[in-house]
Amino acid sequence: MTVGVQHLKSFNYLPAECHTKLQEIYARIRKIQENSQLEATAEAVLKCLGELKRPYLTQMEEKLLSLIEQEYRVMAQ
Repeated sequence: MTVGVQHLKSFNYLPAECHTKLQEIYARIRKIQENSQLEATAEAVLKCLGELKRPYLTQMEEKLLSLIEQEYRVMAQ
């Protein structure tokens, strides 16, 4: 089953909210990247997530980010 992009974006964020949400995602990523012992796989996932240009994470992306936060004992905000 393929889900179209139009079904993924169910949020109606205002521009300021988009900026805030993006900053929250980037802050979580930066907090993990402060760990000097990151494995290459974690670095690659964080790089991909950091390149997203939308103010939300898909369910899979959120799971990946949360897993990396748990692995490196970084608490989400």
